[in-house]
Amino acid sequence: MDYIRKIAIRAVEEKGYSPETVIEVLGLSRSCIYTWLRRYRAEGLPGLDTRTAPGSTPVITPEMEQWLRETVLESTPVEHGYDTVLWTRAILAQMLGLRFGIEVSGRTVSLHLNRMGLSYRKPSYRATEQDPHEVEYFLQVKFPAIQRQAEKLGADSVFEDESGVNLQTHAGRTWGQRGQAPMVVRTDARGGFNVLSTVEASGDLRYHVEADNVNSARYIAFLRQLLRGRTRPLILLVDRVSFHGSKQVRDFVRAHRHQLRVFFLPRHAPAYNPDEHVWEEIKDKKIGRQPVKNKADLKKRLHSALKSLQRRTGRVISFFHLPETRYAASNV
Repeated sequence: MDYIRKIAIRAVEEKGYSPETVIEVLGLSRSCIYTWLRRYRAEGLPGLDTRTAPGSTPVITPEMEQWLRETVLESTPVEHGYDTVLWTRAILAQMLGLRFGIEVSGRTVSLHLNRMGLSYRKPSYRATEQDPHEVEYFLQVKFPAIQRQAEKLGADSVFEDESGVNLQTHAGRTWGQRGQAPMVVRTDARGGFNVLSTVEASGDLRYHVEADNVNSARYIAFLRQLLRGRTRPLILLVDRVSFHGSKQVRDFVRAHRHQLRVFFLPRHAPAYNPDEHVWEEIKDKKIGRQPVKNKADLKKRLHSALKSLQRRTGRVISFFHLPETRYAASNV
């Protein structure tokens, strides 16, 4: 509209067209062109700029916005007496009322949070048992030493993890009637599979689907599968699930020392294992959103999802470029 106003006024003032002609050509109202002329003659071109309509004084002041930012980024609702660790706009609206004596809607809170550069995102979780010093030591000392050993041995470094996928794995949202939870038909049957997988920063994904619980013997069978046909030694980074450190597994690794070395990730720190994101991809984005009928159907869909991800090397590589896993991308 700024541009149209200036074209219209220039046509009248500089080109000599009558206001009536400009009205007809541009499809304007008669009162509109004369209002613009008065503004131009009183203020010049700046008088033609769009003017913000006067409104009421904002309810949330800069002081309140600063409090919002600090509260959201530096604390959780638990610290303020709520039984959740996740912020919602309803909680923040209530807290604004209690602290500043104002009444605002959740939508207003969302608008202000967005304006401050904050967004509503899925959080990453850190276990209370996690030792930050252990994590820091792993990142700054232990992993660089593992990298040097891999380079000396000419070995490939891969990350390994396991997860269960069952018939009751569900994820995602769907549309429905406002105020009513959408009804989705699903099976109550039980059963599932355990999946072992490894990922490498080059984008390589390997996996094995196991119908039974994973124990030392089945884990050793998976290790044999990983070593089969491999021409370079393998350095495996794993979490501290019990069978990883069992006597049987330790004996197997010792017997294959020239082919295999195993190192442990920090305790209670799954976010630092790139392989964890395989399950987010398979369970949350694939299986959990599909209408699985029975265990046979689950197995078929599980293999399909894993093979699809295996072909998407770029997606696997992206697991190594998240804030917590970027350290592992440097081994390529």
